[in-house]
Amino acid sequence: MESLAIYVPRLVTTKEYFAPGHRACMGCGEALAVRLVCKALGRNVIVVNATGCMEIVSSPLPWTSWEVPWIHTLFENTAAVASGVEAGIKVLRRKGKYSKKTKVVAMGGDGATADIGIQALSGALERGHNFIYICLDNEAYMNTGIQRSSATPFGASTTTAPAGKVSIGQTTWKKNMPAIAAAHDIPYVVTACPSYPFDLMNKISKAMKVEGPSYIHILSVCPTGWRLPSDLTIRAGRLAVETGIFPLYEIEESRYTLNFDFRQLRPVDDYFKLQGRFRHLTKEVVAQIQARVTDEYTKLKEKATRNNY
Repeated sequence: MESLAIYVPRLVTTKEYFAPGHRACMGCGEALAVRLVCKALGRNVIVVNATGCMEIVSSPLPWTSWEVPWIHTLFENTAAVASGVEAGIKVLRRKGKYSKKTKVVAMGGDGATADIGIQALSGALERGHNFIYICLDNEAYMNTGIQRSSATPFGASTTTAPAGKVSIGQTTWKKNMPAIAAAHDIPYVVTACPSYPFDLMNKISKAMKVEGPSYIHILSVCPTGWRLPSDLTIRAGRLAVETGIFPLYEIEESRYTLNFDFRQLRPVDDYFKLQGRFRHLTKEVVAQIQARVTDEYTKLKEKATRNNY
């Protein structure tokens, strides 16, 4: 008989700060991620949201799904606007005109984070603004037609890096944005996925308590762009973690913690075969990706292991 310990109940607020009725695609992992994030954030936040899927689906005039103060910004200046809001709150507090302990939260997709907005993000992290930056990574510019971004994984087929007779699709490896954020020596950097909801919400809760910048990188499965059935969103996210393609870890004051470790990773092909964007890959290319994933996961485990001694 299985241990009853695994059935310990965990309570989550029923309050929705990202309300239903938005226009997200069926099975959207990004909308689920934002819903969970907002539950963990609570009411006392100001959200600064880049142009992208979540901005489009959540704010068609005159409706909104946001139950907290929310600002729409451009792709390139999300972190800059969040910096200004945070600085403004500091000034008001210094003048005795604002007493709430409000957290500023910036949200952007992989395009708004790893590509167009990386300059503003780097500046905000370097200046040490007290805010949370959340990258909702669905691995392409899904809002505008599934164009490749620097977060698109090697071998994935997109509309601007299509697979064909002379191309395997994306020809560069996924940009390691958590490592780039960590290189700024900020207090808290993590990866997360809504397929592991309590891990995601716990990390958001920890980020709320951090003084200084936090960077949260969330894998957000996109059934439309990834070419998979909408009922496999959670399964795809779990396979990304179980194969080591998207490991879940924390970097706190430069110390690594691997949140989910496995004695043996599942083969990457278990993850690929669910998705149409990888169906063209040959055994040789899959083997190449497998070797890369295994090597990167080994390096991550070594960093986490060193922290235990």
